[in-house]
Order: sequence, then structure tokens, then C-alpha cells
Amino acid sequence: MAYVDFISSVHKSTKRDYLKRVNEYPKAKAAQKAKKWGYDYWDGDRRICYGGYTYDGRWEKVARAMVEHYGLKPGDRVLDVGCGKGFLLYDFTKVLPGIEVAGIDISEYAICNAKEEVRDHLQVGHAGKLPFEDNSFDLVISITTLHNLYCMDFYKALMEIERVGRKNKYICVEAYRNEVEKVNLLYWQVTCEMFCTPEEWQWWFETCKYTGDYSFIYFE
Repeated sequence: MAYVDFISSVHKSTKRDYLKRVNEYPKAKAAQKAKKWGYDYWDGDRRICYGGYTYDGRWEKVARAMVEHYGLKPGDRVLDVGCGKGFLLYDFTKVLPGIEVAGIDISEYAICNAKEEVRDHLQVGHAGKLPFEDNSFDLVISITTLHNLYCMDFYKALMEIERVGRKNKYICVEAYRNEVEKVNLLYWQVTCEMFCTPEEWQWWFETCKYTGDYSFIYFE
């Protein structure tokens, strides 16, 4: 298990006004809408969540970095747990032709509106019960997804990722290191259920016997 940062450059490319976020739209109402994982979450009002989640190629550098770091080759299988609209998986196919991709997400809306080129490889499902056989994938990833689970489901999800991954695993979750980052996270998020410091996340990883790599994003 090692800390490997593939995500922070993408995360930091978005400018955030935390006070505006928490003041311009009722936070509880935004969370209620977002947690339906439908149009409002992905393509609705920016004050609720993404405000239009469209493909722009920003994940290609992440896919390329993962392919190089994990030594992936054509024919290898990659699973994205919490794949959303499948943009990262599509970029894997661009970076490494011949790679096999699969994705699962709780959002039926996201799957129905996924990148057309990979849509047939995606399905609706829960991270805590992955519909795949043991040791099915050469790389299992989950990016900014698992902190949206309650702790008991997070435990199940890590166990499932361990079960279906035969080699490499990588997850990225939100975290905070100080009170400023904690407040910013609370102001910005609409779906988070686990609010943890890096030390707490590491305790969870060890408790769940997670063997893969990980990283955190912070709301600075």
C-alpha cells in the first residue's frame, strides 16, 4: 500500500468560492437533490453540484499516468468503481488501445448519459456488492467515490475491491488536515458521508486489510 497522487492536479484545476457555495443555495436542499444521483447532480444547477458534467479530456493525463505507473498492456482489464459517465475509462481506451474497461456506478442517469464509446461496458450497481468474479481485474480504481458511503458500506466496498482485483488497486478520497480544510469540505460537499483526516483513512485501510494504493484530495 502506497500513497500515489494521480488526481490533485485535476482537482486543483477548478477554482472554488467556498463561502459563495454555502450561502447562495440552501445546503440541505442541494444535498437532497444531489443524493438522488440524477440530472441535478450531474447536469443541473452549478449551485447544487457539477452544473454540467461534460467530456473535456482532462482525465487523459490521469489515464496515461496510471497506464505507465502500473505497466498496463493491451488485454489488461480495468474496473472503475464509481465511474460516473465513463470519461476516465474512455481515456484509458485512447491512451492504451486494446485495454478492456468496465465501470459501475450508483447513478442510472450517469450510465444512460455516459460516453457513447464505453457505455456498453458500464452498469448500474453498488460499490459494496460488485457483480464480478474474484480476481477479475488487473487494476481496480475508485476516484472521489467511496467517501460518499456510510462507514459500514465503505468497509464492504474495500473488501469487494480487494476481492475482484487480482493485482493493482487505487482509490482517492476526500480528506482534511486542519480546521480550514474541514470547513471548506463541509461547505463544498453535497454527498459526502465519511469526513476523515488522512490518519483516519489510513486506519480504515488497515482495518479493511486494503492492499492497494491511495491518495487524498483537500479543499484548501
